[in-house]
Amino acid sequence: MRVTWVGAVVDGVLGLTKMVVGWLFLSQALIADGIHSLSDLLTDFMVLALVRVAGAEADAEHPYGHARFETLGTVFLGLLLLAVAAGLAYQSGARLLAGEAAEAPGWPALAVALLSIAAKEWIFRYTRRVARRLESDLLIANAWHSRSDAWSSLVVFAGVGGAMLGFAWLDSLGAVVVAGFIAAIGWKLSHKALRELVDTAVDPADLRAFTDAALGVEGIRGVHSFKSRRMGSKILLELHLQVAPYLSVSESHHLGDCVMMKLLREFHSIGHIIFHIDTEHDDDPRHAARLPLRAEVTARVDEALQAAGGGMRRGHLALHYLHERIEVELFASGGDLTAAERRALQDELNRRLARFNWFRRITLWYPG
Repeated sequence: MRVTWVGAVVDGVLGLTKMVVGWLFLSQALIADGIHSLSDLLTDFMVLALVRVAGAEADAEHPYGHARFETLGTVFLGLLLLAVAAGLAYQSGARLLAGEAAEAPGWPALAVALLSIAAKEWIFRYTRRVARRLESDLLIANAWHSRSDAWSSLVVFAGVGGAMLGFAWLDSLGAVVVAGFIAAIGWKLSHKALRELVDTAVDPADLRAFTDAALGVEGIRGVHSFKSRRMGSKILLELHLQVAPYLSVSESHHLGDCVMMKLLREFHSIGHIIFHIDTEHDDDPRHAARLPLRAEVTARVDEALQAAGGGMRRGHLALHYLHERIEVELFASGGDLTAAERRALQDELNRRLARFNWFRRITLWYPG
């Protein structure tokens, strides 16, 4: 906010000064440059408004925050630079081709153009330094807009100096060259911001660094289904973390929390992480639709247990969904079976449940 207000004050003072001096000392180029500086006030105020909106807390309508408003503003500023470049190139190119000569201005116009170059270059460097510290593409865009004004003042300086020496065509030629630089900057800024708006993934090197950090947490066996996108200066991540197949839900989730905290601690560019715990590498989860839920599995186990006999009562069932099948751990009680009879009962339960295509094996646990 502070750096943008400083730029706005400089733009206002320079714009009025250039227009007055240009009118008094016969420099049409300086008057046009003054109008250009005053137009910067509009973008400065737009930046102030967007920064305020982008910095707002998340709400019900924008649960991820408002940083995309900054991205949208960057697109607009980039397109504005392209428009400025097109207008400058068209006007200066037409004047160059027509061979129009400008009336020689007075030396104060040259001095004001030089002052404008120095002031706008200072604003550019100041804004860019703050933008890099804050990692704000919007401020970077505004910084380059200030640089474009410095270049246009440089064109005015060359044009005024050339006109005073009898080479008025230098103004038009320089303006066309500068327009090309401005267009390249506008395209770069717009292209980067548009890629963010369509959720383009972050650089593969960054993803490899995130993956290596996650694998550095004890208990994490693999990382897959990695998705990433940017929102303003922050990166949003979604990833699947593979853990040992028989860990408890709470321990598995604790490992996921450890990965999340490590990534947020080591990479300040990350703003939000969503993780999913897996027991195997399952990029295609559609097989889950073919596997029954607990109620059906429990009913089939009860049927098999009753048919097998032995007087055992079902206790807790632990279900493990692995390799597109279900492994069952049955904690039973009751009955008075020897160790051999328990093993035989387990074999019988496996035989009876094997007819179901979702079944893998059952393990019988008995107290004592």
